[in-house]
Amino acid sequence: MEIRVLHYFLTVINEGSISRAANSLHITQPTISRQLKELEEELGKQLFIRHKKRGISLTPEGLLLQSRAQEIITMVEQTEKEFLDLTDLVQGDIYIGGGETKTFAQIAKLAKELQADFPGLHYHLYSADAEEILLRLEKGLLDFALLTYPQINQNYDYLKLPTKDQWGLVLPKTDELAQKQKIEMKDIKKLPLIIPRRTYLSSDSNNKVRAWFGKQFANLNIISTFNLVYNANFMVQEGMGYLLCFDHLLSNDNLVFIPLEPKLETEQYLVWKNGKVLSPAAELFLDSLKVYLIDYQNPENHCPKKA
Repeated sequence: MEIRVLHYFLTVINEGSISRAANSLHITQPTISRQLKELEEELGKQLFIRHKKRGISLTPEGLLLQSRAQEIITMVEQTEKEFLDLTDLVQGDIYIGGGETKTFAQIAKLAKELQADFPGLHYHLYSADAEEILLRLEKGLLDFALLTYPQINQNYDYLKLPTKDQWGLVLPKTDELAQKQKIEMKDIKKLPLIIPRRTYLSSDSNNKVRAWFGKQFANLNIISTFNLVYNANFMVQEGMGYLLCFDHLLSNDNLVFIPLEPKLETEQYLVWKNGKVLSPAAELFLDSLKVYLIDYQNPENHCPKKA
């Protein structure tokens, strides 16, 4: 299976037909058709369904290969760039993933300081829930992950970051609860709630939100889940429910955030794969972050030692 053929495969999908892909790639249509046929024969699976009027669509096997091909090509491109960057340690790409959190403000501050000294650095941010972020970190598609709890096992190293995210409810300013300074359990019991997908699905010991609700969690009126806050804000604007999330994530002046009482806070950690050889750019970022944390004078910071 050649990278070139995978590139042809993805181009056909993006263009919607073999003829348009051929024009885009500046090669003949029979060449692409032959390469795709050989790819199907190599895998022993049909990848495309060809329609006379609607171009092509993917079989389930084709959808699987689409996902894998995108990952493979991304990895190849990253590897090629990393080897090019070895000739000059002041340039390169840094891949960081995480959920929505104000901790990214610290990451952005450090990134700006580094870029002033090393203008050849480029950052790639990927936002998703913890499950997807960890998967991409494991596959090598990310250098670092921002997570709300460290992966305490031999596969990962981590740094504890000094900021904490506070939990609360987002609701319209016109709501009667908007006058309150704190939101308590008694206020929440019967409210229609929009909660993080991970909180809804996970029951592990690291789930601080479930622990805060205790036995009452099973009785909550959960009408929706989300993995990123921005779109969930629209449901609050329409009066569908009350959004349970971190502070400092509001995207609308007509909404207000009210913290939970008792206070519920979540720590953030920068996590990376133990034993992975970081690119020069990623190594520079990590070393600079360690210095930044020392300057922050937080005695609880954990800086794993290199093996």
